[in-house]
Amino acid sequence: MIYNLNMQAKSLIIGVMRGGPSPEYDVSLKTGSNVMNELRASDRYTVRDIFIDRNGIWHIDGMERSPERVLPHVNLIFNALHGTYGEDGRVQQILASHSVPFTGSHILPSALGMNKWLSKKYFREAGIKTPRAIVVRSGAHDLELDNHTLASILDDFHGAAVVKPLSSGSSLGVTVVREPSGFAQAIKDALAHSPQALIEEYIFGREAAVAVLDGSEDGVTHSLPPIAIKNKSTNKGFFNFDAKFSEDLREIVCPGDFSAEERWALEDAGLKAHRALGLRHYSRSDFIVTPNGVYILETNSLPGLTQTSLLPHALAAAGVTFGEFLDHVVGLVVK
Repeated sequence: MIYNLNMQAKSLIIGVMRGGPSPEYDVSLKTGSNVMNELRASDRYTVRDIFIDRNGIWHIDGMERSPERVLPHVNLIFNALHGTYGEDGRVQQILASHSVPFTGSHILPSALGMNKWLSKKYFREAGIKTPRAIVVRSGAHDLELDNHTLASILDDFHGAAVVKPLSSGSSLGVTVVREPSGFAQAIKDALAHSPQALIEEYIFGREAAVAVLDGSEDGVTHSLPPIAIKNKSTNKGFFNFDAKFSEDLREIVCPGDFSAEERWALEDAGLKAHRALGLRHYSRSDFIVTPNGVYILETNSLPGLTQTSLLPHALAAAGVTFGEFLDHVVGLVVK
């Protein structure tokens, strides 16, 4: 499963791309720092810090440079960006136009993964259950958001809905709504992070996540042990941004305390989602486990790799060190 690299010391120059003009800027900095520190501990690589600031200005090793002056100095890019620009196909298009190999998915799969509405179409076609949803655009000309309409939505969704940005991550701008009066602020919060929002059916159940990793053989993808996520916060009904990055607000159990049937269903759905969107190298999908089956919420094409992120927990449960994981992903790029 794990790719073996046999290269001379310092033979590969890796640019670690971090930061970016995204609400997930701070998380990306942590992911990038974690990746750089681990790669620098190896004698296989020379590591260059490619920092992109909040305004989209590129830097290499602290010096401001245009992409055209950065990319010729690396053999490949390890993409540690999250969210808009770094995970939606835009930076992938820049890298592809300069013929620079990079980790993570290609342009179109990245864009699909960021678009929660389009993702649902592919999930359904792959036979994965996903909550029902309605798209709300800024201005909402196609949906008259009066109290009657909102009450009808809540009634159809069995009394609870989730309002979230259509294209964002880390649970930013996500609100659980149980009264029609709560929709206005929830939609405003969601649209602050994306031009469109989803009003999605709230699925009652246990939160879970499944990371998958492409193998060294073409067409072989492996599921890592499913993660159970338990939110300790008493005032939120989901695994929110604060809980995602605070050990005090969450409990991570990996392998999760699922039945054999639930574990199989989660692993199968994680693999199907990865393939349905055409993702590569690695991904992480978020689920709700219910008595009626497993429901997918979204798939992250570049999940966090911080010390508190979920994917490293799954790697550890599978007996894979973070360094081995990075070597493997780099190997998938250079093979």
